[in-house]
Amino acid sequence: MRVRLVLGEALTGLRRNASMVISVILVTFVSLTFVGAAMLMQMQIAKMQGYWAERAQVAVFMCRDGSTQTTCSDGEATKEQLAAVKEKLESPALKGIVRSIRFETRDEAYQNVLDLMGEDYKDFITPAQLNETYWVNLVDPTQTDVIDEAFTGMDGVEEVKDQLEYLQPLFSALTIATYFAIAIAGLMLVAAVLLIATTIRLSAYARRKELGIMRLVGASNRFIQTPFILEGVFAALIGSALASVTIWLGVEYGVRGYLVNEIDFVTTWIDGRDAVLVIPVIVGLGLVLAALSASFAIRRWLRT
Repeated sequence: MRVRLVLGEALTGLRRNASMVISVILVTFVSLTFVGAAMLMQMQIAKMQGYWAERAQVAVFMCRDGSTQTTCSDGEATKEQLAAVKEKLESPALKGIVRSIRFETRDEAYQNVLDLMGEDYKDFITPAQLNETYWVNLVDPTQTDVIDEAFTGMDGVEEVKDQLEYLQPLFSALTIATYFAIAIAGLMLVAAVLLIATTIRLSAYARRKELGIMRLVGASNRFIQTPFILEGVFAALIGSALASVTIWLGVEYGVRGYLVNEIDFVTTWIDGRDAVLVIPVIVGLGLVLAALSASFAIRRWLRT
């Protein structure tokens, strides 16, 4: 009977402050959606970095005719210089760092360029303009500096280049977008907390006579406070549910249904399992913030 009474009081408060409750639901929905989007974006960045880190290679470009590097003063890399680089890559010092090596001739590089850019470029590019290259896969992709230090400045080597450097601007842009989403989510969460507190205070003021009677008959503070806390929790629960549905739909139809087919260079994407991991977090965050803000608001009002 006591539980029914508490729930009845909470529902009465929700009906009396319907407009404020709707505002709380909408603000909670938007803020938690941004929180979930930021978490999913960070998951996507981690997936992309992990995928490309395993496949990215370090390129050791050998000298070609016309190179202006000081290590290429003798022109095109000689067979001895090519052999010296290969020997160093296969040396015991780099055995635990280098996973595999692939040598690409000028003709192979030329064909790869035509396959990538199209046959129209064959009149503008010749094999002599391209470098012979050692493509190196590392056991630990974070140890590219070891290869750079080992071969930079070596005779016959024009340049050492890490392929991950080409993707770093993309990762940086996505990270900035994540921070931006987190900042908006934080502001919206603050707004949601303030709205919940205001709603609870208005609800308590509207029932001030009832609360006075309850105090006179000896009702405990916990019994008085519980309906107001439930009001905030109910509103936050609805907002959290809407945010959860939006996040799941966004992943299933926005990411898996659209982006997967439109963006070719990204081969690993977040999916519904990632959304399922995020949803409990945002629901829990919404409920905890609602309960704390409502509890603080009603306790403060009762002390006045």
